[in-house]
Amino acid sequence: MNNFENLVKDLGISITKEMLEKLEIYANFLLEYNEHTNLTAIKTKEEVYIKHFYDSLTLTKIAKFNTESLLDVGTGAGFPGLVLSIVFPNLKVTLLDSNNKKIKFLEECIKKLNLTNVTVIYSRAEDYTKENREKFDYVTSRAVANLRVLLEINIPALKVGGYFLAMKGNVEEEEKESINALTKLHCKILTKEEFELPLESGHRTLLKIEKENQTDNMYPRTYDKIKKNSL
Repeated sequence: MNNFENLVKDLGISITKEMLEKLEIYANFLLEYNEHTNLTAIKTKEEVYIKHFYDSLTLTKIAKFNTESLLDVGTGAGFPGLVLSIVFPNLKVTLLDSNNKKIKFLEECIKKLNLTNVTVIYSRAEDYTKENREKFDYVTSRAVANLRVLLEINIPALKVGGYFLAMKGNVEEEEKESINALTKLHCKILTKEEFELPLESGHRTLLKIEKENQTDNMYPRTYDKIKKNSL
C-alpha cells in the first residue's frame, strides 16, 4: 500500500510500522466481516485504504490531534474515529452509532487491535449528546446527514471553544441553509477545505466549526422535530 503511505506522508503524518500493521488488521477484518454483515459498499482493500483510511486522515488538513477528546457521531464501521485512534494513540475517541450490528463489529475490532483509547457507545445521537453536554474538544461526522441536522445534534456535545469537524461532499447549498442554525447554536465556520479524493472517489469538503458559547438546553430536540423543522 505504498500509494497510501505516500498520500499520508503528503498530509504531514508520520505513520509508524505498528500503525500500518493495525490498519492492515482493521482492513482485513472489515472485508471479512462485511461478507456476512453489511458494513460498507467497498469490496477491495485498495478502496478501504483510500476511501476509508486516507479519507478519515484528511481531517488533519483542518485539525491537529494530540491528547484531546473526540466524539465520532454516526461512526458506522469506524470512520473517521477508529482510524484517528490508531494514528493518534493519545487521542481519546468515543465512537457513537445507533446500529447494533456496527457496534458489535467495532467492539470486536477494537479488541483485535488492542486499543485502549477508544470507547464505543450504542445510542441515538441526539439522546447521547443531550446527556453529554459540553464534554468533547472535537465532534466529527462523515457525510451522515444535512449540515443543519448535524449542527443541532453535534454542537451540544462540544466544549465552548471546541470544534465540529464536518466531512461533506458538495456543501454550498447546505452552508447557505445553515446560517440560522449556526446563529442559534452560537457557532461559526472557521475553515473550509475543498479537494478531490484519490481514485476518482469524489469531491470532499471539510468544515471546521467553532463553538463560541454554551448551547441552549432546548437543543438537541427529538429527532422527529429536528427532521420536520430544521433550524
